[in-house]
Amino acid sequence: MKKFFIIIFLLSASISWSQKTYTLKEVIDIGFGNSKDLKISNSKLVSSNAKIDEVNSQFLPLVTFNAGYTRYSDVTPFEIKLPNFPVPIKLYDVILNNYNMRLSVQQPLFTGFRLRSLKNSAQYSNTSSELDLVKDKNDVAINTHIAFWNLYKAKLIKIYIDDIVKINEQHLTDTRNLMNHGLATQGDILKLEVAFSNAKLQQIDAQNNIEIARIVLNKTIGLPISDNTDIQIDPIDTSSYYNNVKELSVEGKNNRAELKSLQYKISAAQENILATRSAYYPNVFLTGGYTFAQPNQRYQPPLNQFKGTWDVGINLNWTLLNWGNTSAQIVQAEQNLVQVQTNLEQLKENIEVEINQNYLNLKFAKEKLGVAQLAISQAQENLRMTEDKYKSQIATSTDIIDAQNALLQSSTNYTNALVDYQLSKIKLEKSLGRRIY
Repeated sequence: MKKFFIIIFLLSASISWSQKTYTLKEVIDIGFGNSKDLKISNSKLVSSNAKIDEVNSQFLPLVTFNAGYTRYSDVTPFEIKLPNFPVPIKLYDVILNNYNMRLSVQQPLFTGFRLRSLKNSAQYSNTSSELDLVKDKNDVAINTHIAFWNLYKAKLIKIYIDDIVKINEQHLTDTRNLMNHGLATQGDILKLEVAFSNAKLQQIDAQNNIEIARIVLNKTIGLPISDNTDIQIDPIDTSSYYNNVKELSVEGKNNRAELKSLQYKISAAQENILATRSAYYPNVFLTGGYTFAQPNQRYQPPLNQFKGTWDVGINLNWTLLNWGNTSAQIVQAEQNLVQVQTNLEQLKENIEVEINQNYLNLKFAKEKLGVAQLAISQAQENLRMTEDKYKSQIATSTDIIDAQNALLQSSTNYTNALVDYQLSKIKLEKSLGRRIY
């Protein structure tokens, strides 16, 4: 195990010089800044805030201003003929140019509870959008975790293989010296050369895996795939463990942002039903206005000059028959509520399954990690003993190759177990509704 932690230290030291070295937190922050999914979620949140402002504005007086000009064709003035008068009497002149300006105010007094329901629905939808953003951030974060730790795994395995290549090279040199003294055969040399070549091939594959993992990480966080991105590793804590899966299920159902979001969507859908039913009620408005016109029709006879008048009143608007339009809209709103409620029940069931799966994965990853730790220690000791026997001509070159392969395999298994444990822990925390960023 000492050798493993030395390798961890060398891994951290070997990447510390890079100009593009990021911690896990920095990588996640970069991913948040470049995520198109989060841009969409933020846009939905801004839109839901604007919807609240839109509904609130409908509680306030609506003020409108209209102005116009009309030119009429020339007609005969309005005249009357009286008995014994030879000439008709003209009552007023024809006004050909008409100007009109009106400032109107309309204040809703009663809308069948529609505005109140729309306001509540908008507020519920806004809260749902905020929770959706939390959920989407966790989704982006988990993808970043996976890409980050896969790059870590690829780099660590490359260090193991580099170590094996060096060991193979040294054994090959030692065996050649032994052959010069008649203590080794050409067959031993050939076996070690084949092992050395195979190790070099594994080294090339390992470097390729690093580059692929780096590209995946760059794409995941929105960086150019050609960037030479490197990562800084903090020690992995393997001490945390969870015992009671039932308590975890309760925590998940209480904390999951998407569950809370759906609950608010249900409330919004219920308010939308009430808003739709408001069409059965009358709408009452307080109205008023000021008219400034030439001529002003309220002055008789019409005067070819600007006059101003005001008015105030109450209007009632009640739709008595719309041939089932309102009832059809209510059915649509009710079915939307049914869909959201069903989605909530499905999500609760899926979350319970997800938590149990992630719990078991973490449990088995913990067990595998313990076995892998023991195996790597045994493989290191086996290689040491085999090397001593080989120098004493007790072990063969085949034994050396087998011991090296066993060490590489156990080291790879431990790395896989370590990363699996870390990702299993992160996935479980995400399924519990905890923020993993």
